Amino acid sequence: MDQLAALLDGPRARGAFLLRSIMDPPWSLRIQDEAPLSVAALVSGEAWITPDGGDPIHLSPGEVAINRGPEPYTVADDPATEPQIVIHPGQHCTTLDGVSVYESMDLGVRSWGNNPDGGTVLLSGTYNLEGEVSRRLLETLPPLIVQPGGPVIALLGAEIVKDEPGQEAVLDRLLDLLVIAVLRSWFATHEAPSWYRAMGDPVIGKAMRLLQNNPAHPWTVATLAGRVGISRASLARRFTELVGEPPMSFLTDWRLALAADLLREPDATIGSVARKVGYGSPFALSAAFKRVRGISPQEHRTG
Repeated sequence: MDQLAALLDGPRARGAFLLRSIMDPPWSLRIQDEAPLSVAALVSGEAWITPDGGDPIHLSPGEVAINRGPEPYTVADDPATEPQIVIHPGQHCTTLDGVSVYESMDLGVRSWGNNPDGGTVLLSGTYNLEGEVSRRLLETLPPLIVQPGGPVIALLGAEIVKDEPGQEAVLDRLLDLLVIAVLRSWFATHEAPSWYRAMGDPVIGKAMRLLQNNPAHPWTVATLAGRVGISRASLARRFTELVGEPPMSFLTDWRLALAADLLREPDATIGSVARKVGYGSPFALSAAFKRVRGISPQEHRTG
């Protein structure tokens, strides 16, 4: 499991907030829900997204915007349109003076807007992502990206208005698929982090996947080199050149990122987490955690 997969595995969409907005101009939504990651896919019409302190970015039908929070931003028919509605934490929607608009703008299943026949249809999704693995990936992204969404937008648009058994799970997976497609497209056309580029190398990519999929294995550079079919020296040199750090440093960072997330789970013990991420004892994990992060696992889970 690489970092892109891990973003949507441990803390992936589960009962994510999803909404179809149907609007006629003029309209403007001030988004200050403090969500770590939000998605907006334009089905029809036009929209502009303006991050606080940033320039407006145009959104055309078929395009998806991913916003890395928690900073506020505005979505509107035109950058000059003043905000009319504020989206607060918990997806509580009000006018600028605090009056709820939930009932007055309700248009049915997961739908709202100012006109049921409005020309702009926008699909929105919000992730409440928390965790070290997610943070490591999200920090490589700019605050706002816009990319084509492909056929997943139509699938999500068709499913978002249904109220059937298991519908939340269907929508969660479609939202995950849309995010993965957009991030892949972004990394393919923009400056990607070194670890992402290295995943495409036939040898180093395989080595990275072995480490990420089996963190509990007692890896050494020699055993890893044997698994990918090159010499120990060649692996160490090539891995460091492409990834930016030696294989065992990469493994340590990955193990401790996974441990940081696992420690947040209510029933996890330091011993069970240590075994899952490749440390022989709670003491070994605690020592590594404190050496790298400056705090103990117990302090991390209660912090």
